[in-house]
Amino acid sequence: MSDVEGLSYRSAGVDLDAADRAKGALKELVARTRDENTLSEMGLFGGLYAVPGGVGDPVLVSSADGVGTKLKIAFLAGRHDTVGRDLVNHCVNDILVQGATPLFFLDYLATGRLEEGVVTEVVKGVAQACLENGCALLGGETAEMPDFYSRGEYDLAGFIVGIVDRRDILDGSRVRARDVLIGLGSTGLHTNGYSLARKIVFDVLGLSVEDLVPGLERTVQEALLAVHRSYLPSVRQALLTGRVHGLAHITGGGIPGNLPRALGPGQGARIDTGSWEVPPLFRALQDAGKVMTEEMFRVFNMGVGMIVISSREQADAVANELAASGERSWILGEVVEGVGVEFV
Repeated sequence: MSDVEGLSYRSAGVDLDAADRAKGALKELVARTRDENTLSEMGLFGGLYAVPGGVGDPVLVSSADGVGTKLKIAFLAGRHDTVGRDLVNHCVNDILVQGATPLFFLDYLATGRLEEGVVTEVVKGVAQACLENGCALLGGETAEMPDFYSRGEYDLAGFIVGIVDRRDILDGSRVRARDVLIGLGSTGLHTNGYSLARKIVFDVLGLSVEDLVPGLERTVQEALLAVHRSYLPSVRQALLTGRVHGLAHITGGGIPGNLPRALGPGQGARIDTGSWEVPPLFRALQDAGKVMTEEMFRVFNMGVGMIVISSREQADAVANELAASGERSWILGEVVEGVGVEFV
């Protein structure tokens, strides 16, 4: 009985050979992030990681996130080496605010048609950020789903696990009224507010990714693909001293939506908007889109990517520790009795 030529997975849009080649190209990238606790090689059904010693009462902290519509800028620019770094750094910051340092990371990339070079660039960024943050890229998944995503597009998500000693968990219980809020600068929009930013840049201003942003000496792609930074190197030493009462990662929802998550019951915050100069990119977006200031602060980080909370007495010591790491910081405001965030 002779075989009759029929349908194949490839004819349905999934190229298993291309997927195998892409995975082969990733092995070295993943291997570079291994550490002494990594117990598995790439390719197993599950990643194995030993819980490290040296932590008296270890608690695992996990988080998952994505890059959002910032990916649309990467598609338009044809640049895919930054979004993987965005993903890892965002997740690192999300567990950092609870006092945790990262152990390992997993990524998920889904696309309509697998482009081998694109996948390699994305994962290269993930691996680079894992190395920079001292965590292992333990595994991941690349899914090819024809007819689900438009050609040339993909989605990206990440999952992180970190560790903290139970006594060092930051959960708002240490925060007191009159504690000082210390601001740490952002490197741009980070990974939030891109739906509004894209509407302003492309629909209102009619710019392309190669055009200069009005008032800036940077192109659209340079400004909007600036990497979401990790704050782990900056605050690591301050965390070890116990002088940090809380941390707030300023992501979607801005300062009003994120700072209260780091406070205790019945506590609010007063922010001095004159304590820092809002970066020109945010001003350019606000002016072009005629966006109300209150809305800008709800959507964007406005130049503040992380807020450190410390006692008034320890604030100078924390600022010195931040400066020793190369971080520029400033007094942003204070914790007050009440609810919500007041801008003055």
